[in-house]
Amino acid sequence: MFGRVLIANRGEIALRVLRACRRLGISPVVAYSEADRDTRAVHLADEAICIGPAEARRSYLSAASIISAALVTGCDAIHPGYGFLSEDDAFAEMTRAHGLTFIGPPPEVLERFASKAGTRALLAAHGLPTVPGSKGMLRDDDHALEEAERIGYPVLLKPSAGGGGRGMRMVRTARELQQAITICRSEARAAFGDDSLYLEKWLEDNHHVEVQVVVDAHGNGIHVGERDCSVQRRHQKVVEESPSPALDDERRAMLLDTAIRSVVAAGYQSVGTLEFLVDGNGDYYFIEINCRIQVEHPVTEMRSGIDLVAEQIRIAAGQPLSIRQSDVRLDGCAIELRINAEDAAHDFRPQAGLVERYLAPGGPGVRMDSHLFTGYEVPPYYDSLLGKLIVWGPDRPAAIERARAALDELIVEGLVTNIPFHRALLRSEPFLDGSFTTNLLDRIGAAAFLASPNG
Repeated sequence: MFGRVLIANRGEIALRVLRACRRLGISPVVAYSEADRDTRAVHLADEAICIGPAEARRSYLSAASIISAALVTGCDAIHPGYGFLSEDDAFAEMTRAHGLTFIGPPPEVLERFASKAGTRALLAAHGLPTVPGSKGMLRDDDHALEEAERIGYPVLLKPSAGGGGRGMRMVRTARELQQAITICRSEARAAFGDDSLYLEKWLEDNHHVEVQVVVDAHGNGIHVGERDCSVQRRHQKVVEESPSPALDDERRAMLLDTAIRSVVAAGYQSVGTLEFLVDGNGDYYFIEINCRIQVEHPVTEMRSGIDLVAEQIRIAAGQPLSIRQSDVRLDGCAIELRINAEDAAHDFRPQAGLVERYLAPGGPGVRMDSHLFTGYEVPPYYDSLLGKLIVWGPDRPAAIERARAALDELIVEGLVTNIPFHRALLRSEPFLDGSFTTNLLDRIGAAAFLASPNG
């Protein structure tokens, strides 16, 4: 096992990885930008080291700065968290070249799964049904128009690299497509350093369902159930839950079995998430894989009792899985609410400022993953995630009731958050009866949603 691990990330995930390291007897070292100097992870780490200014490009996205920090502090591994460099095969290779271990898939595995279009073809060859899409990357506007006509509108423009909804646009006409290509290429280039785009058929009413997989270096793999991530704004997840209300037991078993068999056969390694769209008939279509720990991993941990971050670290250290598929038990229902610094009444506009008062909820079946504290200054440079409220209940109605009570206890004062949105959502008919799909907020609109009698 590693002696010291550099945590090359920020916010709640830096704190989450720090705690997993401590559980495994590893000394955690936190790399931070100048904007994150006064954070909980920095204060709790065995050692902390500044890697650059607030601008992510010169700190959390600076491979040279991060590797230098790891070497200077005597670390033997780097945990990238999620986002930033967590799926960058060049960074993983550079890490290995300096005698360090990248806690995630090895460089050759990241390279194999780097292209979303290539990954679709790879996993389709191993038995996963995929959403109809373009044949390879879009060469130019004419190629995009040809492929869109072949697939049939509406279509979704997607970047081959990265995720989080950036560089994505749904278009319904050829004119919209021509306008969107330039915007999507620019966004993808700025966010991921790669402006490659491809097309997928847009399924109008669908659930976004993902499967958590864990695969070691010895060819052993397990799935740890599925999560439903259909409540989204601008293609970014806001609420996740498990199990998915879109699947019956038979479809769920088929999805989970197909997912783990295909990803092991394709040579994946580490924790990962396979994402699917599920239509109204319960048919599922693979869309992409995330080769890292997910923001929403606590949902799975609450139902399974498995520490996914600790398992990820063990796998990177060369250890075999500590659990077999037959040992995985998924109990009850878990729901995660992303608490963001954003104004839902004004198109989820990001916020920044001083947290004047912070109180986390508690009680049985309640978990709050957050780096917040009273007096913390939320910087304007990064994403708006303040924390994640995760609850567990013996069934879905019980989990929803527990989430409502926990939201009533949660206090974040000093800046606008999306807590009112979550309160409204948990009382809305589409969420309560499970009829919501990924276009829920597009159909209703957040402001109207907040003002409705049922939330």
